Amino acid sequence: MSDIYPTSIEEALPSDDKVAEARERLEAAGVKYVLSCWIDMHGLPKTKPVPLSQWETICRGKGPQFAVHSISFVPELGPADPDQVPIPDVDALYLCPWDREIAFVFADLYMPSGPYALCPRLALKRQVEAAATAGYRFFAGVEPEFMVMRYDEDGEPQKAFDDDPDPGRGMRPRRQAFGYDVEYSLDSMPYVGALIDHLEELGWDLRDTVAEGAYSQIELDFGYTDMLGMADRLTFLRIMLKEVAKQQGMFVTFMPKPTTGDWRSGAHINTSVQAVDRPGVNLFEGENGEWSDLVYPVVGGMLRHGAALTAVAAPTVNSYKGLVERVGGFEGGTVTWAPTYITYGYNNRSAMLRLPQARFAIENRATDMTMNAYLSFAMTVAASLEGIREGTDPGPPTDVSLYDTAPEELAKAGRARLPRTLIEAIDAFDADPLASEVFGPVMHRSFSRYKHDEWHRYSEQITRWEQEEYLRLY
Repeated sequence: MSDIYPTSIEEALPSDDKVAEARERLEAAGVKYVLSCWIDMHGLPKTKPVPLSQWETICRGKGPQFAVHSISFVPELGPADPDQVPIPDVDALYLCPWDREIAFVFADLYMPSGPYALCPRLALKRQVEAAATAGYRFFAGVEPEFMVMRYDEDGEPQKAFDDDPDPGRGMRPRRQAFGYDVEYSLDSMPYVGALIDHLEELGWDLRDTVAEGAYSQIELDFGYTDMLGMADRLTFLRIMLKEVAKQQGMFVTFMPKPTTGDWRSGAHINTSVQAVDRPGVNLFEGENGEWSDLVYPVVGGMLRHGAALTAVAAPTVNSYKGLVERVGGFEGGTVTWAPTYITYGYNNRSAMLRLPQARFAIENRATDMTMNAYLSFAMTVAASLEGIREGTDPGPPTDVSLYDTAPEELAKAGRARLPRTLIEAIDAFDADPLASEVFGPVMHRSFSRYKHDEWHRYSEQITRWEQEEYLRLY
């Protein structure tokens, strides 16, 4: 039996003591309803709310079951197949700070015969177990960025924190950029202040909130934790961001580029590692404040699988509209500060992987909030372990702006371009044996099939740009 990745429902059930301790915590907090949430292939939580009286029932695997395959874009199973059983992980229990009668607990999916092949949370647990077997424990910090929106009187989406007339309805003069601006930070405080209060209550070590580059774009900076815990946090955070916005008559989008002139919303993943037998010691920090030797094979592993990793961490058509060098119409310039090449550098924000000057963590910048955090982290751990195991050499760092370096020079140096489109990324994902190993053949096939369909549906659409460009020109 594995404590990290149980291979049967019986082994996965939480102990009676843990269930009882959690019940006491829920009762003391005044919780009335519990949402036991499993995670679908897109990283979205699904549930059937139950009263607190059913807590022990769901923890014994006797609560609601799900025909997951009927709603989650995974056609491998049909109407005659068994339902899936969610087994709550009582270590992943969250009291809801915006509605104190509700608690969330994240669950793993099992079939009667064992782990469900399309459970992203279990895919991450497999890699966490592999890391522990090798003597390592991986940690992640994430920098989530998102847009806060509202609907105007015509039902059209607009930026929530934008006090000039809506586009097309009056003069919009040149104005201060949104990023870091005190006036716009104050305008956003009714929403951001509520988030600060909730994050403080959750104890996530919130460092700051940021008015980012695009109007109504917010970034949060909070503490890191182990990979599974951070995936749960990010999933819970996405729920909270949306629900708090709804309470104030707004909505949140994680779409990376809602309009052409926007700064891209990313979700940079900062990876560090500790030894199982030396908890609390960051193995990426060497002597005299330098990077340790361990960081380089980890970087090498991530770069070797960089295109496939990007397919998972930037998984939508829209994701690739942001991974470009320059865009006209920006507030504050045309340079995007987005990664464009599969390389690394010291504090180089134009590279996929950045070794920051202020922390000993590998920052993957080719990511966004549409990712399934469990699968992204699983790929990150697997690529890192392979790099350590094989001593993968990442080559010399790239410490120049990739926006201003000739493509021929980068190609000569062996620097590959990040995928430019979703189909390029998915083709790389299909060809990468590590991706198949991490996902398992069933989920790998389902993810690929859905993303190919997403690309083909997009490719069939005639856009406004095409009409304006070609309708009368030819």
